[in-house]
Amino acid sequence: MNKMKYYFASLLFLLVAVGFAQETQTKERESGHTNQNKFKQLYEEFATPNSYRSASGAPGPNYYQQQADYKMDITLDDKKAIIYGEETITYYNNSPDDLEYLWVQLDQNVRAKDSKSPLRNGGGVPLAEQPGTFAGKYLGEPFDGGFNIDYVKDASGKALSYTINQTMMRINIPQPLKSKAQMSFSIKWNYNIPDHTVNRARSGFEYFAKDDNRAYVIAQFFPRMAVYSDVEGWQNHQFWGSGEFALTFGDYEVNITVPADHILDATGTLQNRKEVFSKEMMNRYERAKKSYDKPVLIVTQAEAEAAEKIKSEKTKTWKFKAKNVRDYGFATSRKFIWDMQAVKVGGKNIMAVSLYPKEGNPLWGEYSTKAVAHTLKSYSEHSTNYPYPKAISVHAKNQGMEYPMICWNYGRPNEDGTYSDRVKYGMISVIIHEVGHNFFPMIVNSDERQWGWMDEGLDTFLQYMAEQEFGEKFPEAIAPNKAYPSRRGAPAKIVPYMSGDQSTIAPIMSNPENVYQLGPNAYGKPATALNILRETVMGRELFDHAFKTYSERWKFKHPTPEDFFRTMEDASAVDLDWYWRGWFYTTDYVDIGVKGIKKYYVSDKPSKKMQEYMAARNLTEADLPPLVYLADEDSEDFDANLKGKAPTENSKTLKEFMMDNLTAEERAAVKEPKYFYEIAFNKPGGIPMPLIVEYTYADGTTKNITYPPEIWRKNDQEVKLVISSISELKSVVVDPKLETADIDTSNNAWPKKEEKSDFDKFKRKVKG
Repeated sequence: MNKMKYYFASLLFLLVAVGFAQETQTKERESGHTNQNKFKQLYEEFATPNSYRSASGAPGPNYYQQQADYKMDITLDDKKAIIYGEETITYYNNSPDDLEYLWVQLDQNVRAKDSKSPLRNGGGVPLAEQPGTFAGKYLGEPFDGGFNIDYVKDASGKALSYTINQTMMRINIPQPLKSKAQMSFSIKWNYNIPDHTVNRARSGFEYFAKDDNRAYVIAQFFPRMAVYSDVEGWQNHQFWGSGEFALTFGDYEVNITVPADHILDATGTLQNRKEVFSKEMMNRYERAKKSYDKPVLIVTQAEAEAAEKIKSEKTKTWKFKAKNVRDYGFATSRKFIWDMQAVKVGGKNIMAVSLYPKEGNPLWGEYSTKAVAHTLKSYSEHSTNYPYPKAISVHAKNQGMEYPMICWNYGRPNEDGTYSDRVKYGMISVIIHEVGHNFFPMIVNSDERQWGWMDEGLDTFLQYMAEQEFGEKFPEAIAPNKAYPSRRGAPAKIVPYMSGDQSTIAPIMSNPENVYQLGPNAYGKPATALNILRETVMGRELFDHAFKTYSERWKFKHPTPEDFFRTMEDASAVDLDWYWRGWFYTTDYVDIGVKGIKKYYVSDKPSKKMQEYMAARNLTEADLPPLVYLADEDSEDFDANLKGKAPTENSKTLKEFMMDNLTAEERAAVKEPKYFYEIAFNKPGGIPMPLIVEYTYADGTTKNITYPPEIWRKNDQEVKLVISSISELKSVVVDPKLETADIDTSNNAWPKKEEKSDFDKFKRKVKG
């Protein structure tokens, strides 16, 4: 049997080679070109490996990163909605360079009265705008929310000069900060807290008119060190609003003073719990630390409603410490209900926590902490174990924003407590997504200012898996017999974007400020690309090992896109340069179809094309070894007597070969195919992908074959395959399960299905 397989393979190779020679012989000579093969390596796009970042994608032997430790005293004035702060930053220069000055981020300056951020976009009159956006643009004076810097001083109390350029402040130190040295300096500041329901501010307050209270979600509230690295030097790109944050790891000691009746939680471990908790709250907290199946209320709704009615004139200071975090956030209000439960991750107890006003119930009490706990388990399984002591979900209108150990999330029921499935799934999804950001970028600390997809895309990919697992774990939360309705991640979901107007599409490898549609570009497309990579290109085992390798290599470090791309290949032995190029570096799309099919039968006689080939080379049959020929059913020299017969009946040469080379037992085991097909697959789309084909035969059987993407390596536009079968071929379908985000499925089948109307074509295109 092995001999027989070898003979058929050799025969097929010869026929393909002959056909290729005939086709290329007739082409006109073309001018030369550079290597434009889609499978060439990304040497031109990637930086040269060095001692800081290795070719394998791992940190190099000389990899370094800076550290910034913060000690802060923060006071929130609830009556005036102002934050006052003093901080001491100790900055460690672990780089090999002496630093002439230091750069500090002042992100609140994006809301300064003279901010250039609102002036950076054109576009004319939109079709519609949210009321808050419209009011912020046209009604009243711009909100003055920038930092007011009182002083910058060195460790001895001497003033340091500084220069503010929009959202960046350069501190002009008297002498360069030497390599491996450290220095401390202090900043005092204040700013007006914005209403975050206007223009979707990432941080601020929501005002509740019915009870005259505010709920605060506070971040970007302090001057923060910019990143200095081997890749960028100082990452001091301005904060314009879309590109988020590049931040340095450090340790925090933060004291936050708020009205005495406020409930507050924040990044880090609470140091004075017995001072700020009542005895009953302490008892409930101890129960919560042992409750793994459901949350325990630390502050009940009745208690929160009672607190809303009386505003304390006293204050209370909450003290926190956080180790090895890249940022800081807190939430505070007298309106907050507070619940917690324990989660076991990597042998450690983690607290899953929710803060929400009564306006969030009953939805939040039912699902928020449940979603937090599930996210910690799911993400830890797929990336790296969650290292921090807690994860907090805070209810905030129209919000979705993340910080270490704490995040703000939307999802509000109607006033009567009812809510739609859309609101429910939206809330669960945003909690999974924002809690998931604890892993990317809070642990695996990518540069969000430059590469938005490295946190948003990776997080959305893991979110998709966590959502599907949530639906399996909590079927009572999902419609009967339905999967979780993920908004992003499934291949078909990205088709409308990838098939859209190319003038409004940018490559994933673009700065978030420069893309047209940030959601599909930084969230949806990279998440879909990774999902397809896992399910269709690499397989789960190889992908999962490589992804966890990346997560472990770069936790608490600063990876670049190349570090991710290289690690995924290094840990899997799968060449993926073609995939990164197509999905991440271009706006190409996937479109693979069936171009045509020809039926052949085995013959003893050379076809007319074969005869022409021989004549062109002055060859006769006597000059060639014994050959088996395939006759095209639609050609003029086809003999109808060849139909329906076994190959050995139509070819004396083949029969003699089998008699001379196979034993009687081997000949008895041979199943002779009666049908041979040449199938031409074309690729109108620019991205090469695995060719996934389902063949259906007259006897009712089907065969599914996935040809590797390398099948396109020598012809990026069309490939021809020869298949043989006992039964007649009835249909061929490319990508039958819609695994590749193919933007046009009208060419995916043979025989081609007729579309009845223009409306059918429209539905097909939208569905993908």
